[in-house]
Amino acid sequence: MTLDANILIAYLDGEEKVVAFVNRLIEEGRVLFLPSAVEIEILSFAQWKPEEVTEVADFLEKSFVFVPIDRHIARVSAEIRRTIKIKTPDATIAATALSTYTSLLTRNVRDFKKVPDLDLQTL
Repeated sequence: MTLDANILIAYLDGEEKVVAFVNRLIEEGRVLFLPSAVEIEILSFAQWKPEEVTEVADFLEKSFVFVPIDRHIARVSAEIRRTIKIKTPDATIAATALSTYTSLLTRNVRDFKKVPDLDLQTL
């Protein structure tokens, strides 16, 4: 499963439903993909203290499989942007889910539902 930033934000905010769901996936040993665009979004909160950034970065490294933007993901993302007209980070997140053949766990159904063949799950 690929995770969108809004899911991780809810998790880090302690939203019970999201925390329980993600923890269950981790405990089951499910592979959870973290698109590079999501890591950028999560670690870019200006109000965090340096130690908070370090703590969250460690959590991301230990809990998720990081997926960098390689040439294939860049090209899929560009195709999505050309045809769907969504923001670059969202196109990259969608391209990551498509490239890893996983569903995307998100709360942004409005934008992602436009992407053909993208399997969406929401909480």
